[in-house]
Amino acid sequence: MDPATGTGSAPGTPGTARRRPAGTLYRGREGMWSWVAHRISGVVLFFFLLVHVLDTSLVRVSPEAYDRVIETYKNPIVGLAEVGLVAAFLFHALNGLRVVLVDFWSQGTRYHRHLLYGVLGVWVLLMLPFTVRHLGFVFGGE
Repeated sequence: MDPATGTGSAPGTPGTARRRPAGTLYRGREGMWSWVAHRISGVVLFFFLLVHVLDTSLVRVSPEAYDRVIETYKNPIVGLAEVGLVAAFLFHALNGLRVVLVDFWSQGTRYHRHLLYGVLGVWVLLMLPFTVRHLGFVFGGE
């Protein structure tokens, strides 16, 4: 067995092709990018929850300090960041359901690409109205 090719014949033997084990390397396809986006969105959500717990805990220490911190959040930059936060949360949740289907449905791996496109479609359908409404509040002053 040739360890470099994973085949039963020596390298250079006519009729043998260099093959890599199937399914072990990502090549930038949908599966890899959904994996990367899922990890990034999870890290974003982790840091948001950390900040949220810390700023909310100020209520017990000093309600005035809490009010000052919350007041600093009322600006357009944070409003735009909230759109990103909701986008990360929604993608993470929908993609998590896709991962469950891929893991526990016998046909999941066969249809993982279709499921990802479904996740992205539902994500866009939910994000568009939210973004329009939220940015109306942020920049419209309602």
